[in-house]
Amino acid sequence: MKYTVSVEIALPLERVAQLLADPAQLPKWLRGLVLHEPVSGTHGQVGTISRVVMQMGDQKIEATETITRREPVDLHGIPEGSVVRYEREIVADGMWNAARERLTEAGPGTTLWQSENEYRFSGLLMRLVGLLMPGAFRKQSQQHMQDFKAFAEQGRDVRDEKG
Repeated sequence: MKYTVSVEIALPLERVAQLLADPAQLPKWLRGLVLHEPVSGTHGQVGTISRVVMQMGDQKIEATETITRREPVDLHGIPEGSVVRYEREIVADGMWNAARERLTEAGPGTTLWQSENEYRFSGLLMRLVGLLMPGAFRKQSQQHMQDFKAFAEQGRDVRDEKG
């Protein structure tokens, strides 16, 4: 299963890239995040492997994330017209996901974030989930992007929400 979602953020490309790359900011916008810790390497750098735990309803999901691409490596002084790319693979029981993030200037002080996702499922249960609920994955990705937009533009923290 493949899909692409996107959002425009009313901040300059460099600032958006820095916020997305800052591990201290993750809990403020990544809804359901329980833990994101490097097992080897440095957070956000190519080759880094991290343990990720997400809470989704009553279920905790543990996965391994591997950073496969980050361009540019230095997110300070990004030249005008640049494209920022950040790619990772996420593996959990019965699921493999490749996420390819692309940040580009959409206009003065505005950034377009495009996220291309590919999922593969194994095991009967996960294959059924993938077949019966493909929209749920897209919806969750779009929710994460909207949460990031609200955090980046307005300082909104998902942990402050009730419900």
